[in-house]
Amino acid sequence: MSPEYVRPYVKAQKNDDRDAEAIAEAATRPTMRFVELKSEAQLDIQSLHPARARLVGERAALINQMRAVLLERGLIVPPGRRRLELHLETLLAAEQVSLSPRTLRLIEDQRAEWRELDRRILAFDEEFALQARTEESARLLTTIPGIRALNATALVAAIGRAETFARGRDLAAWMGLVPKQMTTGGKPKLLGISKRGNE
Repeated sequence: MSPEYVRPYVKAQKNDDRDAEAIAEAATRPTMRFVELKSEAQLDIQSLHPARARLVGERAALINQMRAVLLERGLIVPPGRRRLELHLETLLAAEQVSLSPRTLRLIEDQRAEWRELDRRILAFDEEFALQARTEESARLLTTIPGIRALNATALVAAIGRAETFARGRDLAAWMGLVPKQMTTGGKPKLLGISKRGNE
């Protein structure tokens, strides 16, 4: 069960005994919604996505640092990873370079680290692509325009069996894609999109 559904049943101050009692009480309610347990494969894939995101963040930070080093020396590079890569190739291939030997070694070291990060990110992407091709539900999701292997595997890992949701709207609400609803006296009032869903 989601902890927010158990909280109303906790009596007085929170402690382990009262939490266990509240869970038991909440479980007896006929309208209680339960969370489906994730399989080992789902947990594995769900662990890989943040690891890949961390590497992408590290790569972005490294590229920004390289741009800053060049900018401090008066070399302005247009935005984009590919443009920086091309600029560095021409800069390092030139016979006369306006950079000091130590700065050139630093840039070479950073380029090597960048290539290693690209290799590791590509390994994750290939694993996600293989998963999307072999798993039926992920393969079906990739047929939707705009959803590729990365999103498909993330959805399958987070959602699991979609049968746990009665309607598509319930899934959208779980993901945080529908407006918050305030209903009183039979008059529904739709508020803004909530931030409660899964990023």
